[in-house]
Amino acid sequence: MKIGILSRNRKLYSTRRLIEAATERGHEVRVLDTLKCIMDINSSDPGIYYKGEKLEGFDAVIPRIGASITDYGTAVIRQFEMMGVYCLTESIPLGRSRDKLRALQLLSRKGIGMPTTGFAHDVENGRELIKRLGGAPVVLKLLRGTQGRGVVLAETIKAAESVIDAFTELGADFLVQEFIKEAGGSDIRAFVIGRRVVAAMERSAAEGEFRSNLHRGGTARVVKLTPEERSTAVKAAQTMGLHVAGVDLLRSSRGPLIMEVNSSPGLGGIEAATSKDIAAKIITYVEDHARPAHGSRKTRG
Repeated sequence: MKIGILSRNRKLYSTRRLIEAATERGHEVRVLDTLKCIMDINSSDPGIYYKGEKLEGFDAVIPRIGASITDYGTAVIRQFEMMGVYCLTESIPLGRSRDKLRALQLLSRKGIGMPTTGFAHDVENGRELIKRLGGAPVVLKLLRGTQGRGVVLAETIKAAESVIDAFTELGADFLVQEFIKEAGGSDIRAFVIGRRVVAAMERSAAEGEFRSNLHRGGTARVVKLTPEERSTAVKAAQTMGLHVAGVDLLRSSRGPLIMEVNSSPGLGGIEAATSKDIAAKIITYVEDHARPAHGSRKTRG
């Protein structure tokens, strides 16, 4: 097959591993810088140009879209969909998962467990939300933030109000979420491909930190999930419409609680912690689900 990987940097670990896995299986691979794709929006022949060349003949595209370019990345994926190319991460699911509020609303509608969460814009409503959540400690999250950025643990009401004041001053929308104390600064990343969890790791926060992100100095180890945790992770990914997802969940006294569903999960941490070839599993999934470039395909964009 001819596979395109949408990535701003071919040297990134996840991109390199996907290139290696696809090449080892005999596929032609081309890395495309998302922001350098030019879209020709034409009703009779929609196309994408890259460095002066019209992109043609692709059987599949694997998007690796960073949060900072979500809007443009979504448009590029949508254009590939209009051209009939199989996209591992589709435009609508990408948009759903990147909108934290929308994602939580969808999960809530499906009855999937999550920390009690409220949404506010101004100071007074933020204070009201804290009361409704039972008081401090609470976690405050900017709607747009990745790798733990824009996430603050407020251990007192006064601290929470100070953070809300700061967010409000910036004109930023934020979520107020209950703090799950029994999680002990750890969470679980379940890597979902299709309808099953193919790997899972437990991430623990560094000393003095409550965010378990590996980019924040957290550590990871392989973990065995319960059947309920596995089914919850798969259901969360399916609710977003994602074929590949990193589902972050907490172990709580009331069962697994979903924190986030990541549409472009990194491969470095999960492969190192579990010693599993996740990149190869992704390519295998693409092989099983992509159609020939010239075959008909329903447009979802």
